[in-house]
Amino acid sequence: MPHPTPGPVARLRSLRYVELLTPAFTEAADFYEEVWGLKTVEAERGAAAWLRGTGEEHHVLHLTHAERTGLGRLAFAVATPAEVDEAARRLEARGITPVFGPAPLDQVGGGYGLRFTDPEHRLVEISAHVEAVAPRGRDAAVPVGVTHAVLNTIDIDAAVAFYCDVLGLRVSDWSEHQMAFLRCNSDHHCIAFNRAEWTSLNHVAYEMSSVDHFMRGLGRLKHHGIDPQWGPGRHGPGNNTFSYFTDPSGLVCEYTSEVAQIVEDAWIAKVWRRVPELSDLWGTAGPPSKEIRCHMAGSPDPGPLASASASASASLEVSA
Repeated sequence: MPHPTPGPVARLRSLRYVELLTPAFTEAADFYEEVWGLKTVEAERGAAAWLRGTGEEHHVLHLTHAERTGLGRLAFAVATPAEVDEAARRLEARGITPVFGPAPLDQVGGGYGLRFTDPEHRLVEISAHVEAVAPRGRDAAVPVGVTHAVLNTIDIDAAVAFYCDVLGLRVSDWSEHQMAFLRCNSDHHCIAFNRAEWTSLNHVAYEMSSVDHFMRGLGRLKHHGIDPQWGPGRHGPGNNTFSYFTDPSGLVCEYTSEVAQIVEDAWIAKVWRRVPELSDLWGTAGPPSKEIRCHMAGSPDPGPLASASASASASLEVSA
């Protein structure tokens, strides 16, 4: 008699932080603290920085100096170390061997966790008991934390299946067969997949406390001479406000607010048409420029565990 397929490996509570790899480390670190509004918790000069928002997470962005630009890892929170241990057992039952852990995390903020790679070689971390940080006031127009990441995928159906079956995410909505929005809590999405020619990071979104904070944040960037490359507007899927920028690495970052809240047993996922009036309900943003589309496409990302030579050969194949 065949064994039943094991259920999700864990009950994820939130997207805890995102690690970004960048050759322009110093410029990016300055941008995210001085302009974007995050606060450095700890830094290794010229090598790494950990930055927090106004929320409870120890850090929401981990910047790492690297030879290429890309996604370092996606880190999700679970409630207890026991859940991390159980996740490891369930991963092994699926034939997925963690590349780290379960063990204490030897990194800023500590915690207990494990890491493994998804089918497109992204590094995923599941962690608990990360260090607490002192409360930070939310009056300023700066991010609470990271609220979602959009990932470019060469096989959207396989990506959605993996993150739902293995990580327990739920599909909130589709944008035709181009994008899928997945949630782990009441927020409409913490991960979205975008069908693309290669695997890469599309963008990372940071939550602002309100529309007022969102608009004042745009004003602060404008004061620094930085205008949105798409936005402000309000998306149909997720109902969240949006305004997109690029950091000094060329990676896309978004201010957002008021994402739709899901009542788990009452929500019915739907397929949105990809038309301008649903892409931007306000009708204020206009179409995304060719430049921001290029930045959102990124470059082929073999994953953080790939060798530098593999990364270089992937880039050469695309340019050819």
